[in-house]
Amino acid sequence: MILNILRESFLFALQALSTNRLRTVLSLLGVTIGIFSIIFVLSVVDSMEAEMKSSFDTIGSDVLFIQKWPFGPEDGAEDYEWWKYMRRRPPALRDMTNLQERLTYADAMAFEAGSSGTAAFQNNTLADAGIVAVTHDYRSTIALDIVEGRYFTPAECETGKNFAIIGQVVKQQLFGMDSPLGKEMKIAGLKVVVIGVFAKEGTSLFGDGFDRAVMMPFQFATRLIPPQSEDTKILIKAKQGITNNQLRDEVIGAFREVRRIKPGGDKDFSVIESSMINEIVDSIISVFNIVGMVIGIFAILVGAFSIANIMFVSVTERTPLIGIQKSLGAKNYFILIQYLFESISLCVIGGAVGLLMVWLVVMGLSSVIDFNFILPVSRIAGGLIISVTVGVVAGVVPAIKASRLNPVEAMRSV
Repeated sequence: MILNILRESFLFALQALSTNRLRTVLSLLGVTIGIFSIIFVLSVVDSMEAEMKSSFDTIGSDVLFIQKWPFGPEDGAEDYEWWKYMRRRPPALRDMTNLQERLTYADAMAFEAGSSGTAAFQNNTLADAGIVAVTHDYRSTIALDIVEGRYFTPAECETGKNFAIIGQVVKQQLFGMDSPLGKEMKIAGLKVVVIGVFAKEGTSLFGDGFDRAVMMPFQFATRLIPPQSEDTKILIKAKQGITNNQLRDEVIGAFREVRRIKPGGDKDFSVIESSMINEIVDSIISVFNIVGMVIGIFAILVGAFSIANIMFVSVTERTPLIGIQKSLGAKNYFILIQYLFESISLCVIGGAVGLLMVWLVVMGLSSVIDFNFILPVSRIAGGLIISVTVGVVAGVVPAIKASRLNPVEAMRSV
């Protein structure tokens, strides 16, 4: 019985599409645009979230950073007190050496400094290549994906060998399809020998990762790092079984001692945890989600009113048919379900078109932009659920009106 009602209602919906094409298409356009707007925006937000978090996949949850600038207000301040932070001294290699002697909870510690310069090989050049100077234990704190060659040995880092590991953009620009291993290139005018190549990371919201990087031992790269450089940090990895809070408290206390900060004095450094990065990402994503939902809700409301309008028109046009159905014994609930399901069918059709448009746009953008757009199955299911909900909301009043018609009066309206 119910299956027959649903089948007939779906056929009525298709009949409405075929007999009143322009009116129906214009009405469905509201649902299509609404579903497209909300699912596309949320898909973009999902893509951004995935890109943000994948950008930090190389950072373990048990790794802390010491750097000059914080990610946000510190020590209970409501505002980002940049005027205070700019007076801080950036971490130096000697700070790491002195800190290393004082820590008991650290499993590994590394120093990183950054700059930029022109990379060159024969007649090929790459402007603004990223110079990354590191100490040997950098690989113990950051997960590096080297697809060709190898990492530096302890002896190469200590003696400052002119070796380098390059990113994929550097490789393609300077060496093309040839293997760069063992070849001598220049970075900011200094000769280095390529011993490794990083895996391709692609463009993300935070840049190219290591794709444009030329990584070298810090002892060699000191001549490439400006003395006033603020792009320096100390990376500290916790021992097994040591919590981030334990490590953080020890690091703050020990580094205050290294910097000779008096008790009660303001610290002149920031300790960054990966959880802080995740919190910032989550807060950004939540804002985008709210914006996407607001845009989608307004678009969906327009679609709901359009569907409600077409259903009222449909009830009016088919009033005599309703009268005949009731005279033949059709119950009120039969008419109610029939028109309600017709409304849901129209919304699902409009929503499906909207989802198809999202998929086409996402595939198209992924093919022309170096950014990994995604369309999760959960968003597709969510779009269909929204479509059904809109169909129920838009069709319930017209369906109730149709179910309550008097059969005699309905047939007289012929």
